[in-house]
Amino acid sequence: MSACVDPVVGKILAGWRYDISGIAPEMRGDYERHFAACEHCQSRQRLHRTIDVSLIVLASASAGVFLLAFGVIHHFEPRHTLILELIALGGFALSALIWLIVAVATPAPMTVVDVARLGARHVHDRLPAEIRERLPEDIRMKLTGS
Repeated sequence: MSACVDPVVGKILAGWRYDISGIAPEMRGDYERHFAACEHCQSRQRLHRTIDVSLIVLASASAGVFLLAFGVIHHFEPRHTLILELIALGGFALSALIWLIVAVATPAPMTVVDVARLGARHVHDRLPAEIRERLPEDIRMKLTGS
């Protein structure tokens, strides 16, 4: 792996977990230029965003499994139904809490929104011109950025 091209900026970004979404746009320019020039920081940012999104996906899947378990327990009514249902609901609540903590503490939701926006822009660019013109102006502005 290559070394950071500017270790001072790289250490600042590492302290922020390579997240510059929370700083003012006028201050973001230097850091964006650094990301464009530094392969090391780009790969570290990609790794951190992958971990963040993976944690959200894992917490969502865990919550779904606990809800499924609650439904199965409720349907089949085994001998200790109440205890098992409480355990399943507790697991769901814990998974939801972890999901909420990850969503608030990391820029993962913004990463997902950016990916969705890029996908929508790609679809928008492939639409025929007459359909593109029929889209409302505010949606076109959000997709194209101009």
